[in-house]
Amino acid sequence: MKKALLKKLYLLALLTLPITVFAQGTITGNIMDQNGEPLPGVNVVSKGTTNGATSDFDGNYNIEINSFPGLLVFSSIGFNTKEVNVTEAGEVNVTLQEGVALDEVILVGNRSKPRTILDSPVPIDNIGVSELRNTGQPTIDKMLTYKVPSFNSTTQTVSDATAHFDPADLRGLGPSRTLVLVNGKRKNQSALVYINDTPGKGEVGVDLKSIPAAAISRIEVLRDGASAQYGSDAIAGVINMVLNKNVEYTTVNVTSGITTEGDGFKLGADVNTSINLGDNGGYLNLTVGYYQQEETNRAGTPGDDVLFGVSADDPTWSSWLSSNPNLGMTVGQPKLNKADIFINAGVPFKNGKGEFYTFGGFTYRKGKSFALYRPPYWVSDPFNLLHEAGTQYQGFQPTFETDVRDNNATVGVKGEVLGFDVDLSGTYGRNAIDYEVNNSLNVDLGANSPTSFDVGAYSFSNTLANLDFSRILGQVSIAFGAEIKEERFTAEAGEPASYFGGGAQSFPGLQPANAVIAKRSNFGVYGDLEWEPTEQFLIGGAIRYEDFSDFGDNVSWKVNGRYSLGEKGALRASYSTGFRAPSLHQIYLSNIQTLVSGGTISNQGTFNNVDPVIREGLGVPQLTAETSKNISAGITFEPINNFTASLDFYNVKVDDRVLFTGEIGNDGDDTTTNPIEQILNDNSITSLKFFVNAVNTNTTGVDVVLNYRNMKIGSGIFSATLAANFNETKIEGQIDTPPLLAANDYIIFNRKEQSRITSARPKSKVLLGLDYNIGKMNLALNNTYFGEVSWMHSSNGLNGVDLGNGPLPTEDEAYDQTFAGKVITDLIIGYDFTDKISGSISANNLFNVYPDKIDTKGDFVTDLGGRFKYPWEVNQFGFNGTVINAGLTFKF
Repeated sequence: MKKALLKKLYLLALLTLPITVFAQGTITGNIMDQNGEPLPGVNVVSKGTTNGATSDFDGNYNIEINSFPGLLVFSSIGFNTKEVNVTEAGEVNVTLQEGVALDEVILVGNRSKPRTILDSPVPIDNIGVSELRNTGQPTIDKMLTYKVPSFNSTTQTVSDATAHFDPADLRGLGPSRTLVLVNGKRKNQSALVYINDTPGKGEVGVDLKSIPAAAISRIEVLRDGASAQYGSDAIAGVINMVLNKNVEYTTVNVTSGITTEGDGFKLGADVNTSINLGDNGGYLNLTVGYYQQEETNRAGTPGDDVLFGVSADDPTWSSWLSSNPNLGMTVGQPKLNKADIFINAGVPFKNGKGEFYTFGGFTYRKGKSFALYRPPYWVSDPFNLLHEAGTQYQGFQPTFETDVRDNNATVGVKGEVLGFDVDLSGTYGRNAIDYEVNNSLNVDLGANSPTSFDVGAYSFSNTLANLDFSRILGQVSIAFGAEIKEERFTAEAGEPASYFGGGAQSFPGLQPANAVIAKRSNFGVYGDLEWEPTEQFLIGGAIRYEDFSDFGDNVSWKVNGRYSLGEKGALRASYSTGFRAPSLHQIYLSNIQTLVSGGTISNQGTFNNVDPVIREGLGVPQLTAETSKNISAGITFEPINNFTASLDFYNVKVDDRVLFTGEIGNDGDDTTTNPIEQILNDNSITSLKFFVNAVNTNTTGVDVVLNYRNMKIGSGIFSATLAANFNETKIEGQIDTPPLLAANDYIIFNRKEQSRITSARPKSKVLLGLDYNIGKMNLALNNTYFGEVSWMHSSNGLNGVDLGNGPLPTEDEAYDQTFAGKVITDLIIGYDFTDKISGSISANNLFNVYPDKIDTKGDFVTDLGGRFKYPWEVNQFGFNGTVINAGLTFKF
């Protein structure tokens, strides 16, 4: 397999080698910084051609020019790019001005005027695609995890569809509260609600795996509330994916990797190119990509099965247990195959005062994850459905397989009307998931049971129209606009065999009663104003009115200010209110799930917010919007050349947060039947769950970013970045329990569910990146500290129960566990073989660091009888261990 791969890569290299053309002249010269010091490693490109060169240690360069006149482009990390016209062969000396990330123009932060990071009154990260790729991570969500301290996303396992999406969030505020834009336009949410026991449980996010890194020029991360500018979901901040436009080269990337355990093999390839449209600057950028990964397995090896009371020396099952010490489990990353295509195009008007534009893409991926293994003593197979007749039955492990399609498209026109810059656009986005459960059976169907089940499907789409106006009037910048949006959520039932009786093992299919087509619309208008009475002082504000067809309206506002310290930095602060509309998923989702606890199997029902069982039977109110109050204050400064720093404090209070309740079941008193138990009996379930506005949270934190760039060490250039986030989320006040449940002493959000909000994500994360360029080689050493996370026990009715080792303590805290912080080290080595061919090799998690192992403290439910070795309900960085990667890049 490896030889075949090498042959393919070699052939690709031959096909993509640049074609040599005859030069018409040579340009030589010297490149210096503003202090007159020579600059090595500067890229010099003849614009519009494949000709390029790099300055040597003394700043000298030599480049062939095909024809005159021409345009030379000089670029280097930490310096402003410069273009120089050349009309004939000869000597051209150039001076580059220092220009760090603080000087790069960003689009998010306000709706009236693009600003640099230094000028912005709110904290923003600006991350280039090369920085993202240098993490060695395969997808955008994982790349951001290792570049932005306040961003978190980790691979989930044994969690149905959640394992194929991996919840991601900013500042630990949950996936629902981060707005994602593409080229400044709202990206559709995924069709999935995270209802399994993972971080972000009960929430909805954007499918970040659907946006390929190869299509992206940079990512802007606004770390501040922005509902007043962008509407719902922007409580924690905004992530804006800026797509490639004109590019100098067609770029082909080929990557591959594998863990040092020999599993998790991955292979990816992508192509990005652009062509000119017309002769007035029109462009069409195209990206095509493919990625695949195999599963990993880091299951525990308990040897016996305390969950079902089967010991390793059991006379009936000892042989099976000795052959399967891990109880047949597969615990790790899922299998994945993904293909995507993206475009970004623009055609300027002939008068140069506007353009027609369009962008969007389509991603298709198939995934396979694993459910709990069914040992032969758990589920029998008397009809030989999952094993051949005459062979010994070994049990089976159901697979949960997804078919995900994500597509979005925007068409728009922008230009000048009556002195205003006007942008009119329409956007459509859709995410759809089909589910299958394979290698399983429905015991209630007996010999007629299939072994593969269509268990249902979800889809979510939104259609938007945006009209935005902006204008600069001297010291005042204004913007205003409107948005109309329609959303649609659908749930489709599975085939009857998937939900008949107890349903398919691992995931009973969606029933016809769970099928739904739900729609809503909303209309929003906003205004944005900034005033700069002096060069130093800026004050701004925004207000937005939003009206939803299903729950009502909301007004959000924001004020911010910035005081410039000249070229040395700025002081900045903001205060805003925000909101998040409950998603259609949270309002209308319903299903039946199979639960395994203490060796017993039960069915749990999720009832939607419009079901009479919830609204009338339990008295749960209609879901309404969450509201927030955001405050931030900070400073950016550049005390010396090449060194920049920023420090930002923030506090985010969220009221009426939508949560997914814990299990609500029997009260333990068999002599009476309370109203909740009657509902359970009437619906043939053992417990129920629902969504409700019921909790207020308070999040406080600090972001720190330090950058030092372009220090000369020896014959190379050294840069370093230190970035950190420290945060804490607390639940304020009492959980707002509906009166009927409160009267019957039910806890709707227990300690374990609360910990998903307060401690499932690291409360601190620190990134130290070191980069050294010497000649044709680049060395990068990245260290990421993931702070501790804590898991809290819900008690599960185990207090005082004797499990054979003596009674358990009666205090819930006795079962809690805090998993220590760990440092993950990544080493990346890159080498430029030629101006057009480069390669890299990297080791992610170089020192093979794993999270702390689970300490059950006598409670076998904590790790499901030893099936899980590492934490799975709280997660810092996954548990794949060391991953070795290699990549090749070709430009032509």
